[in-house]
Amino acid sequence: MAAVRHRRGDVVAKAVEVLDTYGLADLTMRRLASELDVRPSALYHHFTNKQYLLAAVADELLERSLKPVEDGPWDARLTAAATGLRESLLAWRDGAELVATVHAFGLGAEKVDDHVAVTLEDSGLNEALRRVVTRTVLHYVFGHATAEQTHLQAASAGALESGDDMSWGAGQEFTAGLALVVDGVRARVSTLA
Repeated sequence: MAAVRHRRGDVVAKAVEVLDTYGLADLTMRRLASELDVRPSALYHHFTNKQYLLAAVADELLERSLKPVEDGPWDARLTAAATGLRESLLAWRDGAELVATVHAFGLGAEKVDDHVAVTLEDSGLNEALRRVVTRTVLHYVFGHATAEQTHLQAASAGALESGDDMSWGAGQEFTAGLALVVDGVRARVSTLA
């Protein structure tokens, strides 16, 4: 093994490569150390455990792929934020599962909260309702994107019957479901006016 020291950013970048090449299940400290040509114990200089490494990887994925939302009415911004988050999660192998898990553990991926919450600032909802809407939208996006990625992986592994292909409309289904959520929020806003 090489005695080269890697910076934290080098470790995270290589972990992103390993994730996108092999998947979340194979992103182990041992595999990552092998890819970096170091002993697994060298990784603990940067991360106290695998969960903190995964949090850093999730944050890196979001940093690389999550785009800011353009100006417009709050409901259009909310729709754009959720759609952009889904696209960001789907851009990486197992991205949805990783970000959702890290977020649920409270170890990272806080950027997704801000990404959605900022769209609601001028909606007329109070802070408590904005938090509920933010969580609801995040749960919808995480769940849908995770189901899409799981389905695609199962299809590529030949684990699904040929008629079980989800590619017919996962994007349209996501958009339709999101519209229902946004319609519900819009209806709540109208009762506050």
